[in-house]
Order: sequence, then structure tokens, then C-alpha cells
Amino acid sequence: MPRASSKPPVSDASSAAAAPPDDGAAPADKQSSIESIANDIATAIVEKRLPPGTWLREEALGRVYSVSRTKVRAALLMLSKDKLIEMIPDKGAFVCQPTVEEAREVFAVRRILESEVVRLFIANARPRDYQVLEQHIKFERTTLRQTTTMGTVREKLLGDFHVALAEATGNRTLAELVRELVARSSLIAMLYHSSNDPHCSSDEHAEFLRLCRKDDPEAAVTSMIEHLERIEASLSLDTEKPDRQLDLVKALLA
Repeated sequence: MPRASSKPPVSDASSAAAAPPDDGAAPADKQSSIESIANDIATAIVEKRLPPGTWLREEALGRVYSVSRTKVRAALLMLSKDKLIEMIPDKGAFVCQPTVEEAREVFAVRRILESEVVRLFIANARPRDYQVLEQHIKFERTTLRQTTTMGTVREKLLGDFHVALAEATGNRTLAELVRELVARSSLIAMLYHSSNDPHCSSDEHAEFLRLCRKDDPEAAVTSMIEHLERIEASLSLDTEKPDRQLDLVKALLA
């Protein structure tokens, strides 16, 4: 999936209120690139500011990013390839709403894929890679102690551990696949009311890394699989999907 960015590049509040002409007449220095738009929308989805089923209106997105609808469509197409949004003919683009079957499939694929990530990591990791992941776990725990931290931020941080682990293998294609699956898992968690305890996840990350340091790939793989199984078990996959609507512009500017 596209790499996440921080905030949408709007110059001020008024830029989100006036729609630019469809030919993209906004000044070049105020315009966003197609990739940056896709990155920003992806970030909003992963951080749960845009819940499943949200209608991504092209006109509203054009106002937010001061670009033409042509650029908006191109960004949405990028996201549709990553399975974060669905393009429905004659209706528009919507944040994906994974079915129960799809949710189970995502976690099944993650268990297979991340088992290989673990083996590659242990085989190729350098001391610096362990340091990066240890710092990530410390940051997780610091963040979790802050009672004002939003749940969406906590969950994204926990998911980033898996992405960082995949990146440390040096296999960029594998890392991209893990990044996409982690993002889709975030959608699933939002849709099916995950009861995952973030403190428990962080502890499991630490225990997993300890096993990696012992150069015990099979024990580390087992630890990762059990971790992912527990996260899947925390989902309420027998509940109906919520019908959540919100102000698209406000969500992106949050």
C-alpha cells in the first residue's frame, strides 16, 4: 500500500470550502501529488478516521487537496489496488467493508506470510535491526501509558511493529505485502469491534523479539502465529457490520 503521510496539505480552512475547477486550476505549489493524496487517505483509513463504508466523494476530496477530480480518481485507483477502497460503477468509491470470510482469509494469509518474515528476519537481522524493534516496543509502552492517547493511534503503532519487522528482512516486496495486510487488518478490527488488549499485544511483541534473539526460529514463528490467532479471536465476527457515516472533509482534516 502507499506509505502513510501525516496531514492533508491544505493551506487554511478556507481551502477546503471552495471547490477548484475540474481542470485543476489551483496554484501548483498548493496542489498535492497523486501519491501523497493516496498516502494521506490510506493513513486516515488505517487510523480509523475513515471507517468502512465511507463514501469518498471526489468533489469533497478535490476541495481538501486543491486538485482536479482527475487526480483524485487516480489516487483512489491506487488505493483500490491495495484493497483499501472499492470502486463501484455508477456509485463511486467507498472504504472497503471486508466480509467475515475475507477477514478470516486476511489473518490466514498473515499467519503464512509473517511466519516466513520471522524466519528471514532471524536469518538476516543485524544488531541495528534488533535495536530498531526494541525502540519500537519501548515507544509502544510509553504511548500505551498515556491515557489521552487515542485507541486508533495505539492500534496503528502496534501494527507498525509487524511492518517494521518485515522491512528488516530486506525484502521490499514482502514488506509491501505485510503493509497492505496490516492496513486491511485495521479495517477489519474497526468493522468487527476488536477487543484486543494493546498492552497484551505489546508484551507479546517483546516476548517474540526475545525468542528471535535466542536464534530459535521455530519458537519465534509459533509465538507470532499465536499472537495473530489471539488478535483474530478478539474480533466479533458474528456481529452485523455497523452503518457508520461521517463528514469526509472533517475526517481528513482531523
